[in-house]
Amino acid sequence: MTRITAVTAREVAIPIPSAPYTTAGYGTKIHWHGRRSRVTPKRPGPLLEYVVVRIETDDGQVGFGEAQADIGFFGNTVEGVAAAIRDYLGPQLIGRDPFHRDELLHLIDYRGQSCAISGIDLALHDLAGRALGVSVSALLGGTQRARVPVAIEIAGGPAEQMAAECLRLMAAGVRAFKAKIGGDPVRDARALKVIRDAVGPDVSLRADANQGYTPKEGVTLCTMAERLGVGLELLEQPVPAWDLRGMAYIRSHVDTLIEADESCYTPQDAFAIARCGAADVLNVKLGKAGGLANGRKIIAIAQAAGLGCVLGTAFGLGLEDAAKLHLAASSVAVSGAVEFTELALHPNLLLPPDDARLALPLEDGCLPVPTGPGLGVSIDESRLDGTNQGDRSWL
Repeated sequence: MTRITAVTAREVAIPIPSAPYTTAGYGTKIHWHGRRSRVTPKRPGPLLEYVVVRIETDDGQVGFGEAQADIGFFGNTVEGVAAAIRDYLGPQLIGRDPFHRDELLHLIDYRGQSCAISGIDLALHDLAGRALGVSVSALLGGTQRARVPVAIEIAGGPAEQMAAECLRLMAAGVRAFKAKIGGDPVRDARALKVIRDAVGPDVSLRADANQGYTPKEGVTLCTMAERLGVGLELLEQPVPAWDLRGMAYIRSHVDTLIEADESCYTPQDAFAIARCGAADVLNVKLGKAGGLANGRKIIAIAQAAGLGCVLGTAFGLGLEDAAKLHLAASSVAVSGAVEFTELALHPNLLLPPDDARLALPLEDGCLPVPTGPGLGVSIDESRLDGTNQGDRSWL
């Protein structure tokens, strides 16, 4: 019987460019005046941070995954995620059967460790697929589509410059956007109208308030956008994560679809949102859910409740991108664009030819679902060395 012999966690930090325009005083109010800033003496410039997970077995099987780390969204740090995997979660997997994923994930179901768990979950799925010679989408339920539409987030800023950024990305084949708002609902609605006029009627346009509004401000944004003919696909997380009643109030007073993001981490969160009618759509992120297994559970709850699902941006080095493509391809409830904002921020760290396949520019606004075994892509471990901040295995 196959047994896990090693679990490795490698920390990676990749510098990213700042927005090409001022964002101060734009986007969600909860980030104004330096609140929840990601910039510190330890991180003086903008970075995205990840932990690459490698699981090995006694018969030579290997699986890779990755975990996000973002104190501004998840509330974790790259050091904490790596330590959780190395010192607590990883050691519990040693000597166990990697194909018993449900049992293993139940074993390491620690509160507040969804990102670390997600990295292990992805590696277990990758290992199983490689060992069996099938794709992760086949493990999850079959490949329903070969290509997945891509959406990219647009940082909050002056309306004309947000629109210009959309046009720049349209030149790279992108056909779906999510504008960051959440400050003044009247100004935000007018900005969305400027973006719509620039991109035309056939481009998908979403908006994300990142918890910035009160319930009444959320209603103001939606009703004004509706009156202006913005054609907003949905409004994401208009109110604080805890305020399900406030989100239900907005949903009951507008025609625009309301999506839960920060309110929806776990399957239990999804059940609570459905039960109180707080949203029309659930945002599934692997880092929030704890990986593909729990992501599938949230999608199943949404289907049972008659809700839609969006796979949201959580950033990645390429392994996460592939995992999201497999989840989207295997889930009939995920029909719209999947968010891959990292494509516009930094290159992936995959081996050729997948490094170019899962990157801009896009053909027909889509990314291809990898067809090889496991995640169907391979991380270039030699490229981790320049950004690696730590490497320790449990053997």
